[in-house]
Amino acid sequence: MTVNSFGVLVFSKTAGFRHDSIPAGIAAMRQLGLENNFDVHATEEAAIFSSDSLAKFRVVIFFNTSGDVLNSPQQAALQNFIRAGGGFVGIHSASDTEYNWPWYGELVGAYFESHPKIQKAAVMVADTMHVSTAHLPRIWVREDEWYNFHAHPAGRVNVLLRLDESSYSGGNMGGDHPLAWYHEFDDGRAWYTAMGHTIESYSDPLFLRHLLGGIQWASKRF
Repeated sequence: MTVNSFGVLVFSKTAGFRHDSIPAGIAAMRQLGLENNFDVHATEEAAIFSSDSLAKFRVVIFFNTSGDVLNSPQQAALQNFIRAGGGFVGIHSASDTEYNWPWYGELVGAYFESHPKIQKAAVMVADTMHVSTAHLPRIWVREDEWYNFHAHPAGRVNVLLRLDESSYSGGNMGGDHPLAWYHEFDDGRAWYTAMGHTIESYSDPLFLRHLLGGIQWASKRF
């Protein structure tokens, strides 16, 4: 690890639906690390969630995880990591994870409820200044799997992107449909994007820069 680099843990364990985009996403994040001076360690072994192991990282990414993936001591290790100032990044089905752990629900911001078929939709930039969205066109048309959430995270997070529900079919959150957000939480930082279902996402320069900005912000070094 070079002097100014930092460690990023990419965790992609699944106990429910498994996305076929996981290998492409891990490869893309490794490349982002090479180009932007952070070291990526990817694993599906939950045993890495111990205080000693997590101390090696600045950011933990839950990448298309699903279901209950951590036991109680591992959950405590993640809590301690965040409370010690660590960063969390959630990608897509990170919100389809750990439904029975309320602290995690607060960390990620909202739980997944449902989605329509994969289709194109218009993404509207709500925050034009954040490092993860400043590069985006104000209206960004792309294809992905668009999540509806159990509850709106309003008041608990800062919304970065919203979906225009008139641009696709199957949205059920009305005129204020959050898609990506960030917040300070328990002395750490948490950033989440609901995009990232498709393999093609991980060769999309705009999406990858969005993801890079989330990692950089969560690291507290940008």
